[in-house]
Amino acid sequence: MNDEMNKELQIRQMIERWAVWRDAGDWERFATVWHPDGVMMATWFQGPFAEFIRVTQEGWAKGVSILHFLGGSAVEVADERAIAQTKMTISQRGMVEGANGPVLCDVVCTGRFYDFVQKHEGQWKLLHRQPIYEKDRIDPVDSAASVALDAQALQAFPEGYRHLAYIQTRIGYTVKLDMPMLKGPVVEELYKRGARWLAGGALER
Repeated sequence: MNDEMNKELQIRQMIERWAVWRDAGDWERFATVWHPDGVMMATWFQGPFAEFIRVTQEGWAKGVSILHFLGGSAVEVADERAIAQTKMTISQRGMVEGANGPVLCDVVCTGRFYDFVQKHEGQWKLLHRQPIYEKDRIDPVDSAASVALDAQALQAFPEGYRHLAYIQTRIGYTVKLDMPMLKGPVVEELYKRGARWLAGGALER
């Protein structure tokens, strides 16, 4: 195995551990994938990884259910820096309005994790994670149930994650409305930020 492939495999392993340990609630090991300066960006949270762990634990205690499933990765390595893009889905379960009262629903959002990864003390660590939200949908857990979403509220959210934003606001989260999606100036600027950083520039938060 050549050195470049070995680096990519190590980075992919770190990304997989993020998903498994986070969704399992293995917080002690989950913390080990992060760079000391690591930051998580999400629809409902933006900030240092330690704070992300704390608020996620609080959500777990309240019954918030958010899970992740990973697909393929594309990794670009430059010395001790890397940009990794990984296909993923975010699955969140929660209650929304229904024709005959509240309905338990699943929202599935498809996108990519766009990760700034850096070597720290000999290991690849997650320095900055910015999801890209491509498309989503909402389905009742009981296929016989009917949802009655507030159409005006739904349309106010960005197309790539509007159902995810809808269900998250219904459980009390404040959702960031300018996250990168499949197309548009925000995701194009993210790609430029990644390229500048990979070439040795400062990390632009």
